[in-house]
Amino acid sequence: MDVLILIGYAAAIIIGVSLGLIGGGGSILTVPVLVYILGVDPVLATAYSLFVVGSTSLVGAGNYMRQGLVDYKTALVFAIPSFIAVFLTRKFLVPWLPDPLFTVGETIVSKNMGIMVFFALIMLAASFSMIRSKKCKDCDEESEVKFNIPMIALEGSVVGLITGIVGAGGGFLIIPALVILAKLPMKLAVGTSLLIIAAKSLIGFLGDVSNQTIDWNMLLIFTGLSVVGIFIGSALSKKINDKALKKGFGWFVLIMGIYIIGKELFGA
Repeated sequence: MDVLILIGYAAAIIIGVSLGLIGGGGSILTVPVLVYILGVDPVLATAYSLFVVGSTSLVGAGNYMRQGLVDYKTALVFAIPSFIAVFLTRKFLVPWLPDPLFTVGETIVSKNMGIMVFFALIMLAASFSMIRSKKCKDCDEESEVKFNIPMIALEGSVVGLITGIVGAGGGFLIIPALVILAKLPMKLAVGTSLLIIAAKSLIGFLGDVSNQTIDWNMLLIFTGLSVVGIFIGSALSKKINDKALKKGFGWFVLIMGIYIIGKELFGA
């Protein structure tokens, strides 16, 4: 087996471990691993990422559901517009995007370049969220759930659009929205977020089945290894300082985002 394939599969386990340790973030590395290590086309990689993220998040959500740490009403209000946005984005918007996207002088911005640069910008936003994360006074307190339905639905639509374009779960956007807009305690927000991510990612992947040729063998192996990583990460989470880990992972994502922008724009 090719060395790069082995490295890619090892990275799949690491992605799962990070999800198990900090409840999110790891999925944002799925597309770069698929593109730069396994040589998958960027558009197809975002589709694969939806399946990987959806499947691994579903496993994580199941654990929270067994503990009663999922708010189904909030998940429904957030998820319905998110489902619609991610499905329509994958089914119609992504295939509709022209290639090249546009030309600036002598510089041609291809569809693949545009997707990867946009993805890198999302990585930068995610990294800042993880690095600067501060403890919310109300996050760990039990409180009555209060709904701002229009804002939750709007946030769901925006996250669905982003997920559809770049294939990332969007947990770094979902969890703050659930804490601030629905007033959910942090543990409940994490469990609810995983369920939302799982459902919308898998539904988004359905929008790709008819548009892409899927390498099921590679995809299922990659996903299975990520799921194994989740269980490893969950076991390790009891022994590792998750705050320090999250901040360190944030710096790593920041470096990766800068690298992708440099590679795509300047051939670095």
